[in-house]
Amino acid sequence: MDSEQANKTRWWHAADRVGAMASFLCAIHCALLPFVLALLPLVGLEFLADHRFERAFVLGACVLASLVLIRGYRRHQRSLPLRLAVPGLALLLLGVTYIDGPAPILHSVLVTCGGLLLAGAHFANLRLDSRNHALHVHGPQCAH
Repeated sequence: MDSEQANKTRWWHAADRVGAMASFLCAIHCALLPFVLALLPLVGLEFLADHRFERAFVLGACVLASLVLIRGYRRHQRSLPLRLAVPGLALLLLGVTYIDGPAPILHSVLVTCGGLLLAGAHFANLRLDSRNHALHVHGPQCAH
């Protein structure tokens, strides 16, 4: 593998790790937010309760996941990460539509489940991509 390809691979692995961590943190944030809402201003983190922050975070997570997981599928040809990501993305986006609704618990459940599914998709993608990379043999006809 040449250094340019190695750098690209490292970048995509880093992006997948960031996506996994962001999705997992999003799920924790959404699960705990109803319980710690009153404490956030005391510790200077009131921006975490702002709906604009949450919408931007979910949108960023969706874009990052789409890019990284589609690229991962192209590399390892396994659909498990995408099968986890599609319902996860749908739950996140549906949950964000209920952000100002009359059922804050529904919002929390939807985005928590969506975030966990998306984190699982990233972890599965990392595992499949690293397993595929470990089995790959570089030779004269190698395009990687």
